[in-house]
Amino acid sequence: MHLADRSFLRPVAACVALVAAAYGPSAHAVEPFTLKDIRIEGLQRTDPGTVFAALPFRVGETYNDEKGAAALRALFATGLFKDVRIDIEGDVVVIIAEERAIIANVSFVGLKEFDKDTLTKSLKDAGIGEGLPFDKAVIDRAEQEIKRQYLSRSLYGAEVVTTITPLERNRVNVTFTMTEGDAARIKEIRIVGAKVFSESTLLGLLEQTPSGWLTWYTKNDRYSRSKLNADLETLRAYYTNRGYLEFAIDSAQVTISPDKQEISITITIREGQPYTVTAVRLEGDYLGKEDEFKHLVKIKPGEAYRGEDVAETTRLFGDRFGTYGYAFARIEPRPEIDRGTGQVVVVLFAEPQRRVYVRRINVAGNTRTRDEVVRREFRQFESSWYDGLKIKLSKDRVERLGYFKDVGVETNEVPGAPDQVDLAVNVTERPTGNLLVGAGYSSAEKLSLTAQIRQDNVFGSGNYLGLELNTSRTNRTVVFSTVDPYFTVDGISRAVDVFYRTNKPLNQAGADYSITTPGGSIRFGVPFSEVDTVFFGLGIERTELRGSQLPSQYSTYVAQFGRNSNTVPLTIGWQRDERDSVITPSAGKYQRVNFEWGVAGDTRYLRTNLQYQQFFPIPVFSKFTLGVNAEVGYGIGLQGRAYPTFKNFYGGGLGSVRVFEQGSLGQVDTTGAYIGGNKRFNVNASLYFPVPGTGNDKSLRVFAFADAGNVWWDKKPVDYNIPGGNPIRASAGLGLSWLSPVGPLQLSYGTPLRYKSDDKIQRFQFQIGTAF
Repeated sequence: MHLADRSFLRPVAACVALVAAAYGPSAHAVEPFTLKDIRIEGLQRTDPGTVFAALPFRVGETYNDEKGAAALRALFATGLFKDVRIDIEGDVVVIIAEERAIIANVSFVGLKEFDKDTLTKSLKDAGIGEGLPFDKAVIDRAEQEIKRQYLSRSLYGAEVVTTITPLERNRVNVTFTMTEGDAARIKEIRIVGAKVFSESTLLGLLEQTPSGWLTWYTKNDRYSRSKLNADLETLRAYYTNRGYLEFAIDSAQVTISPDKQEISITITIREGQPYTVTAVRLEGDYLGKEDEFKHLVKIKPGEAYRGEDVAETTRLFGDRFGTYGYAFARIEPRPEIDRGTGQVVVVLFAEPQRRVYVRRINVAGNTRTRDEVVRREFRQFESSWYDGLKIKLSKDRVERLGYFKDVGVETNEVPGAPDQVDLAVNVTERPTGNLLVGAGYSSAEKLSLTAQIRQDNVFGSGNYLGLELNTSRTNRTVVFSTVDPYFTVDGISRAVDVFYRTNKPLNQAGADYSITTPGGSIRFGVPFSEVDTVFFGLGIERTELRGSQLPSQYSTYVAQFGRNSNTVPLTIGWQRDERDSVITPSAGKYQRVNFEWGVAGDTRYLRTNLQYQQFFPIPVFSKFTLGVNAEVGYGIGLQGRAYPTFKNFYGGGLGSVRVFEQGSLGQVDTTGAYIGGNKRFNVNASLYFPVPGTGNDKSLRVFAFADAGNVWWDKKPVDYNIPGGNPIRASAGLGLSWLSPVGPLQLSYGTPLRYKSDDKIQRFQFQIGTAF
């Protein structure tokens, strides 16, 4: 065979070309030639078009070794092939491909700790899933990641074994076999070096705890490195807030037992000496507004150094710089320490950096909620100067929507534009459907049930849609409601209600009557500030009194207007909501005033309701919250007409005076029926504190409550004494508040403090979806 025979040399030259492209120039290069054909061999599942699309050459073009190397790199980059080579036969390029195996199925054996569907999705996102190419390296990395996740949950004895089972047609099954074992529990936590504060006091600050009677629920006895770091910062903050500026943690040793079931943690600390602040000094560039910044200083000379005050002052300085557009202002505390006297001068050095404006606001994580629902809550606009206060207000408004578990706002620099930033709004969706269920039990009325199905974010539009059903013995209600919070672009809301209510008040003498009210209403909410809203509404109702034996007040009403009457109520209201959370508030106020005015129809009346609610964090006990709620209601007839009895207020039960049965307070007619009254007053106080062993978890809290109030009729004076009349009732007790998957749940058990012998007592009550 002659050495100049090109058909013999070209297969070798093609391989040399790949090496040449990878490692540098080579003398053994294929001579360029014009392609007459391209042939592909070895494909079983892959479409030939996928291969042709990856090739950097076509028939009729010139082929050379650089193009051959580029073709191999492109084909390997598809991830579809285990091996690829190029042969050259005359003027024909032959692509010989060996395909990767395809994953036919991914299964798990012994999986308990993780959700199967979630793990399957995560693996598929990593390239391991049905129909995807098999890659042993990716499988190995996934196995190590699963092991790491087990370690993060204190399952140190967990083992993960991957089995690959070949199938026909170049397919494989991937099976992950888990041996999870039991989670390692924290047996002991020691703090060495504590002298000023007792070890038990310091241990009480930590989130992680040794195994206890409630750790099966809190899982706080499971070791986590991230939780340990958080606990170390808690210790550091505790000391630095009490003057120990030089407090240090020398080590945090974690040891595990040979059987990998018990963990011991030893934290070694150096307390140092306490320091007293003698002065606060501002240095650096404060934009010529030093006096303005001095009013923000929370550090108090003459008192012990508090790291919390220093951090708060630094944050306030940063926020104030942010209002002037300086998003990256640096404020550095520089304490000047005098160890001999135990005194410190706190120097706050400021460097504003540069003023910037917001180029773009990006929303991410909203898989269901539309972008506009988030964007319309923002008070920081694109192409405007950066304003830290507006950004914080915007974040708070998005959180208050209740559609997201977490809301975060990050400020990112724009490459090449030092005067621009982008805001990244990252949200985590939460279920916005809500099933409200309430129940009560008494020996007289047995079990009563209420239900409500609602969707606060229909189709991700931010609109509310609800259906309320009440099946109790005294109240049967069907209410369909819809709310569009942005009926106009200015933020005016519109609410529409269509209802059908049948009320059968409690009675003792067997009176058989009911009040049926079909109707509807429409109302609009006009925002006057970030926390103030004024409401206007108009409705139409038809009241039908049914039954053979009516209470005397209803009989008087029927004699004047008949059993059926029409009402056109006009509603005007004002609301101010400054609470830090709608579901689990710990600070802030809520105020509401509402007027209902019967302007047309068979009735003329004015019905007023006022509510004031406030939550106070307890300074001494940081995890405790005191909530106070007060309501006053009053109704009066107008234009010489009697106040309609069916507009009476009722009292008793959750939301009023607990322990007394729902609707049982107020006037009792001569027939024995509870008909409420046109005057109402109740006040509630609840002290919330976490369940022992749950840390600062607000999703599960215990509360102690005290309630007082009653309902009166206009012609009878308010009586505060028990011996006669209709005095104020009072109760007290304990309860449990839990953010359950179907809504906020409250259970209460109490005892009456001020009551009459004929009152209907209901010591145990519970409801899902109420705050008081």
